[in-house]
Amino acid sequence: MNARKPSAMQWVLLAGILLFFAVFLFFPLAHVFKKGLWPESTFTLTFVRNVLSNPTVRQGLINSLLLATCTTLTTFFFCLPLSLVASRRTFKGQNILAGLLLLPLVLPPFVGAIGMKQLLARFGSINLILMQMGILDSPIDWLGKGRFWGVVILQVLHLYPIMYLNLTASLSGVDPSLEEAATNMGSSSWDVFRRITLPLAAPGVFAGGVIVFIWALTDLGTPLVFEYSEVLSVQIFSRVTDMEDNPEGYALVLWVLLMTIGGFIAARWAFSRKRTVGGAKGGMAIQRPVLSGWPLLGTYALLFFVVFISVLPHLAVILTSMREEWFLTVLPQELTGRHYSAALAHSLTLSSIRNSLFLAAGATAVDAVLGVAIAYLLARVKFRGAALLDAVTMLPLALPGIVVAFGFMGAFGGTFLDPRKDPTILLIIAYSVRRLPYMVRSAYAGFSQVDENLEEASWNLGASSLRTIWRVTLPLVAVSILAGGILAFSFAMLEVSDSLILALREQDYPITKAIFMLLGRLRDGPELACALGVWAMMFLGISLLAAHRILGKRMGDIFKV
Repeated sequence: MNARKPSAMQWVLLAGILLFFAVFLFFPLAHVFKKGLWPESTFTLTFVRNVLSNPTVRQGLINSLLLATCTTLTTFFFCLPLSLVASRRTFKGQNILAGLLLLPLVLPPFVGAIGMKQLLARFGSINLILMQMGILDSPIDWLGKGRFWGVVILQVLHLYPIMYLNLTASLSGVDPSLEEAATNMGSSSWDVFRRITLPLAAPGVFAGGVIVFIWALTDLGTPLVFEYSEVLSVQIFSRVTDMEDNPEGYALVLWVLLMTIGGFIAARWAFSRKRTVGGAKGGMAIQRPVLSGWPLLGTYALLFFVVFISVLPHLAVILTSMREEWFLTVLPQELTGRHYSAALAHSLTLSSIRNSLFLAAGATAVDAVLGVAIAYLLARVKFRGAALLDAVTMLPLALPGIVVAFGFMGAFGGTFLDPRKDPTILLIIAYSVRRLPYMVRSAYAGFSQVDENLEEASWNLGASSLRTIWRVTLPLVAVSILAGGILAFSFAMLEVSDSLILALREQDYPITKAIFMLLGRLRDGPELACALGVWAMMFLGISLLAAHRILGKRMGDIFKV
């Protein structure tokens, strides 16, 4: 059944969606452009050029690009063998291990950085182990001159699941008959991979790489915790307080915005090429060899090693949250559980948990309404501009939180939405805008699996379009909507950049802002921050497992631009 032309009600719905994007996406971005290029109602490139002429800012731009590049390349080579195994072989426990590989997503990297500071200290666990093994003669200064690579390590361990999901999906979509034909013509395994497999999977690889690059480029929390201020995100954060008097902050955001939008457009172009010849046909069953013997043991060893490495930040956070004393030893000399009760009893943490639950619930409600409406229009209605609506909907996935938060702070300052007075509404909207793609992708997948003939039968029996959607369509896609809602709620609970910038008053702090503020508390600050991080990690872990259980292999579609 072909998609229908929009009815009057659907035109109104589409107009409302476009109005939302105009006010809460394009207006803040336009404000950034205006303040960066027209600071005094006169067009000028002075402040944009100053980014390149100011040595400190220029070095921050270079460091950010190097950081994002190193993180993206390392993530790709880290994930390549994992994705090849997942897409080309079958073995016992594969689904369990695939779920374990997603564990890094349950912990914001800046929380992991708090725990990793203990492991990466000059005489921390990692240096002590390497010295005891005779690999090092003197400790590496990971938190001093080596902070760059410390941030890279944390970002790779947090972001590799996104690359893994995209890379695995891309490799799984390659038609195996093409590889078999190349092998039969005498090509070696390396030539087949280099000249057949990788080029056909490249669009999805590039799409995942762009997301990793953008996230690494604009990560705020990890450099803040590692006190690595020579990057763009921290330099932007430091200019929030004087943003109205100093257009330099807008110029920095403008540079970040141009780079991320450019990457987003490139990713959309690359990903659209997946429709060209070479993908596996939808109805073809792909027989994957079953691993056994030594290859199976080698695969288990590889996957368990990766899982162990990837959960190091989590283990570091847990150990830090339980330490009573930890100095010059690989593990804490004494453990305690008092920090967990202290974290929940602290007035700041109680209010932050309450705030985050309310904000995340509000953002999820907004995403549910908008996401389902957008997915329905894209899946069921034929209209000009559908591809543009899809691109606009996915744009927040590529927009850094620091850009959205900075734009919101400038665009709505002095209005009834001024976050300096009460950031509640703007935080809900910021969270919902950033996580809307998760709901749209999930709901769209649900609509695509529902036979439209069921809806047509309902209309033929006299039911209105609204009644058909409510009584027939929505119950059939409820599971997909639930999965998208779980992801939207969970990630909103632990949003970093929006929370750090928009929540200025202590009574308005979400969990991530409370963790950051607790970190600066004397004596037991890191322990309380990590204890609160563990509580948040447990919650997000359960949520992600539930979403993965519902979505299965479609989980990777959530992170595609």
